[in-house]
Amino acid sequence: MTIIGYAPGAYDLFHVGHLNILKHAADHCDHLIAGVVSDEMLVLTKGRAPVIPLAERMEIVRSLRFVDDVHAEVVPDKIDTWRQVRFDVIFKGDDWRGTPKGTGWSGTSPRSASP
Repeated sequence: MTIIGYAPGAYDLFHVGHLNILKHAADHCDHLIAGVVSDEMLVLTKGRAPVIPLAERMEIVRSLRFVDDVHAEVVPDKIDTWRQVRFDVIFKGDDWRGTPKGTGWSGTSPRSASP
Protein backbone atom coordinates (compact mmCIF):
# COMPACT_ATOMS: atom_id res chain seq x y z
CA MET A 1 0.00 0.00 0.00
CA THR A 2 1.30 3.43 -0.96
CA ILE A 3 1.47 5.91 1.92
CA ILE A 4 0.50 9.42 0.79
CA GLY A 5 1.97 12.17 2.95
CA TYR A 6 0.78 15.75 3.15
CA ALA A 7 2.94 18.62 4.41
CA PRO A 8 1.00 21.89 4.55
CA GLY A 9 2.65 25.24 5.10
CA ALA A 10 2.94 28.80 3.93
CA TYR A 11 6.49 28.20 2.67
CA ASP A 12 6.91 31.98 2.53
CA LEU A 13 10.53 33.18 2.46
CA PHE A 14 11.59 29.53 2.08
CA HIS A 15 14.24 28.55 4.65
CA VAL A 16 16.05 25.49 6.02
CA GLY A 17 13.20 24.71 8.45
CA HIS A 18 10.86 24.32 5.48
CA LEU A 19 13.43 22.13 3.76
CA ASN A 20 13.80 19.95 6.87
CA ILE A 21 10.06 19.32 7.36
CA LEU A 22 9.68 18.38 3.70
CA LYS A 23 12.72 16.06 3.81
CA HIS A 24 11.41 14.46 7.00
CA ALA A 25 7.99 13.99 5.42
CA ALA A 26 9.47 12.48 2.25
CA ASP A 27 11.44 10.00 4.35
CA HIS A 28 8.25 8.77 6.01
CA CYS A 29 5.89 8.30 3.08
CA ASP A 30 5.87 6.95 -0.48
CA HIS A 31 4.30 9.96 -2.18
CA LEU A 32 4.65 13.48 -0.77
CA ILE A 33 2.19 16.26 -1.48
CA ALA A 34 3.16 19.71 -0.23
CA GLY A 35 0.17 21.89 0.57
CA VAL A 36 1.00 25.53 -0.07
CA VAL A 37 -1.40 27.81 1.80
CA SER A 38 -3.00 30.42 -0.44
CA ASP A 39 -2.46 34.14 0.05
CA GLU A 40 -6.12 34.55 1.09
CA MET A 41 -5.92 31.77 3.69
CA LEU A 42 -2.77 33.30 5.17
CA VAL A 43 -4.54 36.64 5.56
CA LEU A 44 -7.52 34.84 7.12
CA THR A 45 -5.56 32.62 9.51
CA LYS A 46 -2.44 34.68 10.30
CA GLY A 47 -3.67 38.18 9.65
CA ARG A 48 -1.01 39.01 7.08
CA ALA A 49 -0.30 38.46 3.41
CA PRO A 50 2.78 36.49 2.36
CA VAL A 51 5.85 38.24 0.95
CA ILE A 52 6.08 35.76 -1.94
CA PRO A 53 2.88 35.18 -4.00
CA LEU A 54 1.26 31.72 -4.06
CA ALA A 55 2.29 30.81 -7.62
CA GLU A 56 5.96 31.49 -6.85
CA ARG A 57 5.85 29.64 -3.50
CA MET A 58 4.30 26.65 -5.27
CA GLU A 59 7.01 26.71 -7.95
CA ILE A 60 9.77 26.83 -5.30
CA VAL A 61 8.33 23.84 -3.42
CA ARG A 62 7.52 21.93 -6.64
CA SER A 63 11.18 22.18 -7.69
CA LEU A 64 12.36 20.03 -4.76
CA ARG A 65 13.19 16.53 -5.99
CA PHE A 66 11.57 14.82 -3.01
CA VAL A 67 8.21 16.62 -3.39
CA ASP A 68 5.97 14.61 -5.72
CA ASP A 69 3.05 17.01 -6.00
CA VAL A 70 1.93 20.45 -4.83
CA HIS A 71 -1.58 21.41 -3.75
CA ALA A 72 -2.84 24.99 -3.33
CA GLU A 73 -4.54 24.99 0.06
CA VAL A 74 -7.55 27.30 -0.23
CA VAL A 75 -9.70 26.14 2.70
CA PRO A 76 -8.90 26.69 6.41
CA ASP A 77 -9.92 23.24 7.67
CA LYS A 78 -7.47 20.35 7.21
CA ILE A 79 -10.36 17.86 7.16
CA ASP A 80 -11.73 19.63 4.08
CA THR A 81 -8.26 19.48 2.54
CA TRP A 82 -8.08 15.77 3.38
CA ARG A 83 -11.39 15.24 1.57
CA GLN A 84 -9.84 16.85 -1.53
CA VAL A 85 -6.37 15.27 -1.39
CA ARG A 86 -6.97 11.98 0.50
CA PHE A 87 -3.60 11.77 2.22
CA ASP A 88 -2.74 9.08 4.79
CA VAL A 89 -0.47 11.07 7.09
CA ILE A 90 -0.03 14.79 7.71
CA PHE A 91 3.32 16.33 8.59
CA LYS A 92 3.56 19.62 10.45
CA GLY A 93 6.42 21.46 12.07
CA ASP A 94 6.70 22.31 15.74
CA ASP A 95 4.65 25.50 15.31
CA TRP A 96 1.47 23.40 15.78
CA ARG A 97 2.72 21.49 18.85
CA GLY A 98 0.50 22.06 21.90
CA THR A 99 -2.13 24.09 20.01
CA PRO A 100 -5.74 23.09 19.34
CA LYS A 101 -4.83 22.58 15.66
CA GLY A 102 -1.97 20.29 16.63
CA THR A 103 -4.00 18.11 18.98
CA GLY A 104 -7.16 17.94 16.88
CA TRP A 105 -5.92 14.95 14.87
CA SER A 106 -5.57 12.46 17.72
CA GLY A 107 -7.72 9.42 17.13
CA THR A 108 -8.82 10.51 13.67
CA SER A 109 -7.70 9.75 10.17
CA PRO A 110 -5.33 10.84 8.81
CA ARG A 111 -2.59 10.30 11.36
CA SER A 112 -0.21 13.08 12.26
CA ALA A 113 3.56 13.08 12.38
CA SER A 114 6.11 15.74 13.24
CA PRO A 115 9.89 15.71 13.18
